[in-house]
Amino acid sequence: MDISENAILNKIIESNKNYASKFSGLFDSGTPKLRLAILTCMDCRINPYSICDLTEGDAHIVRNAGARVTEDAIRSLVISHKFMQTTTWCIIHHTQCGMHALSEDLISDLLKGDLESAEYADGEWKNPIRKLSKNTKPGSAYGEHVHWFTFEEQEETLLADISVLRDHPLVPSHIDIFGFIFDIDTGNLRLVE
Repeated sequence: MDISENAILNKIIESNKNYASKFSGLFDSGTPKLRLAILTCMDCRINPYSICDLTEGDAHIVRNAGARVTEDAIRSLVISHKFMQTTTWCIIHHTQCGMHALSEDLISDLLKGDLESAEYADGEWKNPIRKLSKNTKPGSAYGEHVHWFTFEEQEETLLADISVLRDHPLVPSHIDIFGFIFDIDTGNLRLVE
């Protein structure tokens, strides 16, 4: 595909030109003004800046599928504290999270079928019947070797993730760690204790 024909890429380039025309520079440091780091879901409905009334420079934002405390999330949070002085960490889960509706086996099985996008139909995720082209990669069993961090009980999972952070050998005991569930329908954050 010719890059000039890609509407999404063109939108990004044009939007950045608009942003850059008003750009007055960033802060002298990557240290968040509030000494806050937030781990939240990659779900496009979640905007942690709006949810917490933050602006650029207030917090570090770490995102992954399900807002799970994975090794990579821990890596980012430890760097955030060690080199940029964050002392409060918040994990924000949300209602209607897709990782709650999936299972490790389902993800692996769908990836074995093919690597293209699955579809949700009749109450379940499926690989649609499709004609594979020469540019389509076949499915792979490699997904069986990945821990996808799906979950069933959201509050229990959130509390367990907080414990993983608090007990981690690279996390100082003075870091304040809080867990929240953001309600997609109401916009409210609920502290989970």
